[in-house]
This record gives sequence, C-alpha cells and structure tokens, in this order.
Amino acid sequence: MSKRQTSKYKINRRLGLNLWGRPKSPVNRRDTGPGQHGANARRKKQSDFGIQLMAKQRLKGYYGNIGERQFRRYYNEAQRRKGDTGENMVGLLEQRLDMVVYRAKFVPTVFAARQMVNHAHFQVNGKKVNIPSYLVQENDVITVRPKSREISLIMEATALAERDVPDYVNADHVKLSATFMRVPTLEDIPYPVKMEPNLVVEFYSR
Repeated sequence: MSKRQTSKYKINRRLGLNLWGRPKSPVNRRDTGPGQHGANARRKKQSDFGIQLMAKQRLKGYYGNIGERQFRRYYNEAQRRKGDTGENMVGLLEQRLDMVVYRAKFVPTVFAARQMVNHAHFQVNGKKVNIPSYLVQENDVITVRPKSREISLIMEATALAERDVPDYVNADHVKLSATFMRVPTLEDIPYPVKMEPNLVVEFYSR
C-alpha cells in the first residue's frame, strides 16, 4: 500500500492547499507547511523549475496513489496524441476507472476509489474490472456489483453533499450505475484548487 494512503493530508500541508476540498483537511485550520520551519518555507521565492515542480506535484497528488513512473507515462501518451498535451493528460487521468467511480460519488475519496476497484466491487459494461488505471471509454457503463450494493461506504458516499457529479458522468444513485459520457476538458473538471497542466508539460519537456 502506498504511504500516501495513510498520510494523505501531509500532501495538503506540504503543498499549502486543500487539494481535495475536504472539510477535514488540516490546511483549513493551519495553512503553513509541516515541520518547525514550515511557515518560513512558504515565503521563499520559487524558481521557474520550482513552480513547474509544484504544479506537477499538485496534479499528481490529486489523483492519489499514482507513482512517478506511471504519471510520466500519462504525459508520454498525452504528448503522442493530437491536440494540446496538457488537455490530453488531464483527460487521460479522468478516464481512469477509479476516477470515474470517484466522480460518480460511489466512494468518498480518490483513495477509497482505488481500494474499492482493487477489491472488484465494480463492473464496466457488465464485466468485473479490478484495475484502477483501466481507461474507461465514452459511453462505457460502470455499475456497482450486486453483492457490493449494501456496502455502507458506497451508500454513505452517494449521500455526500460536499461535491457534485460533473456533467461528463451520468450517475444514477438508485441503480448504482454511471455512464462515462465524454472525455472532459480542463474547464470541465471540478478541481477544488487551480491545476496547471501546461506547467506540468513544461516540467517534463525540460
């Protein structure tokens, strides 16, 4: 299990923002960095490289347990495709099965999404899929498996009012199914904080 799973709020403290927009984030109470000199670290002027690195850490951190090697592969694939590389990259990240499950509000957090997919609680077009990085295609239907419909985590998540389902996912919380309507653009994605994939592209293309 990734260390990020058990210390996810340290990412918030380190980046100085509420990355997932959650009410329990310690940044809501104290916006300084971790450690004795956390407050002073924020005052330092960042170089262009530091700004690009922070943008990369922010985007990678938001998607939970994605390692650096896998994240770089998303960049390479986005660069290979036609169009804007930054837009392609966030589109690929939003196509991940764990993210579609999260966007549909079948789980409360991106970390829970990865765990629940790993435990095979979801189907794609009627077939069990337990790979969080599986890329969902347009019009694919994601459903909660029948034996998993009474899990309290899923039932509680659908009732959460702290975030909405974006319009590129059509979710039915009665039938516990969701259709991935289209690959979103950056403007479509409900990030709680500003994401700058163009800076991520600059970081990797140095």
